[in-house]
Amino acid sequence: MDKELEVALSLAREAGRILLGFYRTDDVVHWKGASDPVTAADRAANDFIVSELKRQFPQDGILAEESPDDLSRLSCRRVWMIDPMDGTKQFIEHVDEFSVMIGLAVEGEPQLGVVFHPTADKLYYSAPGSGAFLEEKWTTRRLRVLTESELSNMTIAVSRSHHYAMADRACELLGVTSRVRSGSVGLKFGLIAEGLAHLYIHPSGQTNQWDTCAPDAILRGAGGVVTDLVGESLHYNVAEIHNLNGIVASNGTRHVEILKAIASLKK
Repeated sequence: MDKELEVALSLAREAGRILLGFYRTDDVVHWKGASDPVTAADRAANDFIVSELKRQFPQDGILAEESPDDLSRLSCRRVWMIDPMDGTKQFIEHVDEFSVMIGLAVEGEPQLGVVFHPTADKLYYSAPGSGAFLEEKWTTRRLRVLTESELSNMTIAVSRSHHYAMADRACELLGVTSRVRSGSVGLKFGLIAEGLAHLYIHPSGQTNQWDTCAPDAILRGAGGVVTDLVGESLHYNVAEIHNLNGIVASNGTRHVEILKAIASLKK
């Protein structure tokens, strides 16, 4: 997937430049629904990425947050999952925690992922057989999750804009007290891949396939584990766009115990 990765990296960087151009202006905010904002920046980055992917890979399907989903993608073996700006609320509030996410699912599995954090110029990526990497400050380094297995020494990545009582209660049961906050889902996965956090719990069914495909591929490439709340892998290119059973991402050493703690809270 050399060409696919090269294209995705280039598109993510260019989309990041588009977002930064709007970030320095008073972008107009619209609302798709309660707590679901969208800006001209989202739409401009979305249109750019989608048009380029259609040009470069005309046989592939596309699922993008700001494009209509006509379900024609379901007949495709390969489908690109695009979130042109993950962390729109942070963008609106001028908190530098938003990202561009481009993932490629092949037969429902996350195979390639690119997450670009434009304000920090950090580019996370992974492709089949190559592992996961981070480009930052003109250097590239391989990503590997930390092998910490003592739960009391672990750090959980938590949302800056959403609070989930179930995640708090699970941490209490597990003895996890350290927290690090971030806006974008992709950046929280990136914290685990970098070894700056060890787990992330999103118990809500409100994330979408485009929120997780790219970071799922990256965290797997870094040696981490991603499942839903009952331990099943996340499924991509299915008709239901939401990850209805939530997300648990971790370094993998105590993933089963984390899932058991969550299960005990649902009884």
